[in-house]
Amino acid sequence: MSVETTPQPLLKKSVGSQTGARRGSLLLRRTSRMTLPILLCCAALLWLTPFIWMLSSAFSESSFSPNMASMLPRFPLTFDNFKQAWESADWLRLYANTLFFSFGTFLVQLVTITTAGYVFAYHEFRGKQALFYLLLIQLMIMPVIMMVPNMMILKQIGLLNTLTGTMMPYFASAFGVFLMRQAFLAIPREIEEAALMEGCRWWQVVFRVLIPMSWPAILAFATVSITYHWNEYLWPLMVLNDPDKQVLTVGLVSFAMGAESGGQWGLITAGTLMVCFPLMLAFVLFQKQFLKSFGFSGIK
Repeated sequence: MSVETTPQPLLKKSVGSQTGARRGSLLLRRTSRMTLPILLCCAALLWLTPFIWMLSSAFSESSFSPNMASMLPRFPLTFDNFKQAWESADWLRLYANTLFFSFGTFLVQLVTITTAGYVFAYHEFRGKQALFYLLLIQLMIMPVIMMVPNMMILKQIGLLNTLTGTMMPYFASAFGVFLMRQAFLAIPREIEEAALMEGCRWWQVVFRVLIPMSWPAILAFATVSITYHWNEYLWPLMVLNDPDKQVLTVGLVSFAMGAESGGQWGLITAGTLMVCFPLMLAFVLFQKQFLKSFGFSGIK
């Protein structure tokens, strides 16, 4: 009785091929793991390129030169651009108007979106779903379409060329109502019923019970709302004619138009950094809270 055996050269060849395949798969896995971080770093560098150039131009002494497009700073570094930019406009008034416009709008929105979200989450009435869907249709309407009708309404009620009139079209937010409705639905109904049994009014239930429990969603909406209104340009430009009531974005454009004629790009970038600095500082200080709020609120 004979036993068939595999020839030794063939056995070594098969073992070597298996070892090579394992090494190839391991190398492929390591390469695939490194590919995504490299691509993300390249995308981040590409996204940061305008910001890096803005920093380089703002702190460079000579901004109009053959190497003005370089992202490397041109020595010697100086703060003269920021000093000249600060003296060229009434920045304190612009900051005050922008703070009033953005934070005032958010505070009114906080009242409207929480009350509306509470009604849509916990109360039943005829036509509730239809009314909610009609409210969400607002998300598909471009704000530019409503600018002329809103201006006509503000003129009729005497609020044209006022910061209050500029804020009024944003007092209700369909996105905020949807976000707060979803946040309130995640809270057990028994908590609201227990608060009502303890003698709380409906507004006490909203502002003392539900809002503290849905703080991540509120912080997420605050981030979106304040950032959007801080950078709003077209609507304030159309409504506000008085220079004393202008916001930062409108004031920056007026300031940049004068500096652009002389090619003072360092002065323009310094003014742009002064407009962006409060938002960047807020993001750096509250970065963890921002990321947690968007994570808990389900926004991606």
